[in-house]
Amino acid sequence: MFKIFRVLIFIILSTHTLYAADIKSIGVPYIQNFSKATYASGNQNWSISKDKNGVMYFGNTEGLLTYDGKYWDQYKMPNGQIVRSVAADANGKIYTGCFGDFGYWSYKQNKLIYTSLTHLIPKSEKLNDEIWKIHIFGKKVVFQSFKAIYSLENDKISVLKNTGNFLFSYKIGERFFVEDKGLYELKGGKLEFIPGSDLICKTGVLSILPYKGNSLLIGTGKNGLFIYDGKSFSPFNTPANSFLSAFQLNNGVKILGKYYAYGTILNGIIIIDDNGNIIQRINKSSGLQNNTVLSLYVDNEQNLWAGLDNGIDRIELNSPLYFYLDKTGVFGTVYSSVIFNNKIYLGTNQGLFYSDWRNGEQFSNLNFKLIPNSQGQVWELTIIDNQLLCGHNNGTFNVVGDKIETITNYSGGWTIKKLNSNPNLLIQGTYTGLLLFNKNAAGKWQFYKKIANFNIPSRYVEQDHKGEIWVSHAYKGLYKLKLSADYSTVITNKYYDEKSGLPSNYNLNLFNLENQIVFASDAGFFTYDNISDKFSKYNALNKALGSFESSNKIINAGAKKYWFINHGKTALANFSEAGKISIDSNRFSVLDGRMVQYYENISRISDSIYLISVDDGFVFYNANQKIDAANNKILQKVLIRKIEDITDKYAVISENGNDGNAIEIRNSRNNVRISFSLPYFRQAKIKFQYYLEGYSKDWSDWSTATQKDFTNLSSGTYVFKVRAKIDDSLVSETTTFEFTILRPWYLSNWAILFYLIVIVSALIMGKKIYETKLKRDSQKISDKLQAEQEEILKLEAEANEKQIHKLQTEKLQAELASKNRELANSAMTLVYKNELLQKLSDELVKLKDENGKKLGDDQLRKIQKVINDGMTDERDWHLFENSFNEAHESFFKKLKAQHPDLVPNDLKLCAYLRMNMSSKEMSSLLNITLRGIEIRRYRLRKKLNVPHDKNLTEFLMEL
Repeated sequence: MFKIFRVLIFIILSTHTLYAADIKSIGVPYIQNFSKATYASGNQNWSISKDKNGVMYFGNTEGLLTYDGKYWDQYKMPNGQIVRSVAADANGKIYTGCFGDFGYWSYKQNKLIYTSLTHLIPKSEKLNDEIWKIHIFGKKVVFQSFKAIYSLENDKISVLKNTGNFLFSYKIGERFFVEDKGLYELKGGKLEFIPGSDLICKTGVLSILPYKGNSLLIGTGKNGLFIYDGKSFSPFNTPANSFLSAFQLNNGVKILGKYYAYGTILNGIIIIDDNGNIIQRINKSSGLQNNTVLSLYVDNEQNLWAGLDNGIDRIELNSPLYFYLDKTGVFGTVYSSVIFNNKIYLGTNQGLFYSDWRNGEQFSNLNFKLIPNSQGQVWELTIIDNQLLCGHNNGTFNVVGDKIETITNYSGGWTIKKLNSNPNLLIQGTYTGLLLFNKNAAGKWQFYKKIANFNIPSRYVEQDHKGEIWVSHAYKGLYKLKLSADYSTVITNKYYDEKSGLPSNYNLNLFNLENQIVFASDAGFFTYDNISDKFSKYNALNKALGSFESSNKIINAGAKKYWFINHGKTALANFSEAGKISIDSNRFSVLDGRMVQYYENISRISDSIYLISVDDGFVFYNANQKIDAANNKILQKVLIRKIEDITDKYAVISENGNDGNAIEIRNSRNNVRISFSLPYFRQAKIKFQYYLEGYSKDWSDWSTATQKDFTNLSSGTYVFKVRAKIDDSLVSETTTFEFTILRPWYLSNWAILFYLIVIVSALIMGKKIYETKLKRDSQKISDKLQAEQEEILKLEAEANEKQIHKLQTEKLQAELASKNRELANSAMTLVYKNELLQKLSDELVKLKDENGKKLGDDQLRKIQKVINDGMTDERDWHLFENSFNEAHESFFKKLKAQHPDLVPNDLKLCAYLRMNMSSKEMSSLLNITLRGIEIRRYRLRKKLNVPHDKNLTEFLMEL
């Protein structure tokens, strides 16, 4: 036991002491692969450089490649040559060399244009080979081919040759070295041979790097490394020599001030410290795309760039995350991992694998083997009381070295832990319920019993402060169990669902967080209240966690820290400060989606070292790993990249913003796309915010979008502003880009001048036309007034005539009414007369003489004749007829004209009917009986052809 304890102490202490540098020796940092399909160019990448704006440049088989952190672009050489060398100066020029040509690229008229410099070479010196190296010494640029060295200074090129052919050249500070069957240093314009260098150059010098003091570390193709102290050469005794000799060193760079990275032809990259200790070996099996390293470059953000024979890789130096990935698929998907007793164990879907683990050793030395009889799904590896327990699909096992010992055959050991109320017992959740374990006489954990009365699959198990057991399963819901005093039987079992305040019955998990059981769901974390027996949202925790409130798993990280896993995304939360929770997810974004969902596993090896299981391997996280202070600020500003016209078809307006030159865009092409990027290459969450002055009302929301379209822009000058934010904390300076949308052609200066001329001419012509029109209108108005006056007079005359006619009509109507009254009076007088004569006639018959006798007939006849003559006197009728004709406009003439067969008595009857006299009155006037009147009326209807339904009097009145 004491021996095991000493080993654990050694591992913990050693990981503490190695965190700053030696931690790198236990893994491979994050490697970002850029395949040929990604950058859309040739396979081979011969050289690498970075300009003052942070843009990366690669000498590629098909030309010059650029990468700004988001966008790749390719630029062909004039004759399609391979770019063998590239170097960026401080003024923004990018120098390149290829076969038969060298020159520089620069932005002209907002596009990257190549300018050849070979015309400056003296005519006697013709360039007919490759330019392999380019070095910049302030204002002086040196181009090196195998045959000559070309120095550019003050727009002049001088050529330097040696007796033989050069191999490669190197710049160390302000010193320049070149190999030609030995090393030469350029001094005063001449090459001076370094004595003794011919002995180390038999296989070629392929790297010269600054070493301790003023000495140099020289790498040869197959003879290893040498140190040159300024006087002599001595072998650098390092374990890396055999590797570099066997796999053929090809290039090298110094990194982080004290490490040396060497690329090889056959086996990737090896990194050593300044004492020669091997720190890392990075090759295809550990993440590189290809083992042939054609070029290496280290930038100011601690990125090591590797130009490969097939692709480009970026290695994130000094990263807190180091990987071991199973590229060959030997052990399958990793569900759990742990380091125990100098062995590293991986629980996978294929079984339990192990490898010897010597702290600080390279991952490449790990050799995983399957432990016999462990085939099948491994769910959990847990160290309890210095015993490694394995929860397996086939049962639970005690892992001892490279063997397993069966504890129980109950299948599906998901989770196992000590009971809070009795640390001498372990409780385990399985496919079929809960198991208990205790220790045997030898102190080893053994199966004790299965807890009775509960057979539900138990994915998560926790015991609360009252001793009650909480059990959850993703698809079976949530249970609270009360056990008997000996823990052997469930005596109460309560099931909880939505009725108890939970959001659902599914995807409910439970965890112990700061000695409190919390319940995880897709709707956030919940807590349980014993008094109400209800669940409620844990608002304080949910608010502090932000986007991680819906985490599906919590893993204790020690020291009041907890891992929160939110459906594939990882964060580390710190609860050490009372009332405050700090959460860091940015540095773990590289792990997103790489862990086995719902079975995520993170093991704590020491206070700061964690072993994280991922799909195809495992990752070490060193919480104490410090990143250079330079990375605590953004080194570069956001770059404005392509400006494109997207009106109807895509056309590039500019490749790098305005670059100091004004950009003017035609009004008919006023739909613009602006692309931007931040040349920050380390793994981080980068968001952008933009604002178009003259168009936008406010800054946009932060987003990962790296381009913005503006459509239908009005004419005017606009200023586009953009800034970046790294990991939701560091904010860059604001980059501005100004452009102008020109006025449409019809609003141009010439158009406005034309409009002014037209307007002035129109005003003059308009004045003349107006005056002419004024005269014409005045005449029209005069004529109109006269016509109106005449019309008024005419209307007045017509009105007077109408008034006169009205008065005359009224007069005639009055006269007619008077005549009608006279006619009526006359008719009534005749009626009265006839009635009177009729009465006289009637009384005459009754008259007697003085003797009482009736009068004689003769006397009576005479008197009767006088009476009858008075009643039938035609003079009265003629007088009535004339008066009637005057009043009724020749009524009788019209009647006779239309009905000539009417006799005088008929005409009389018609006149009386028109006057609407009664039958009695008409009988008196006509001196006939009432019956006679009716007979005459009947006959008159027939003569006049009056319709049956028509009143005779109305008929005559309408005539």
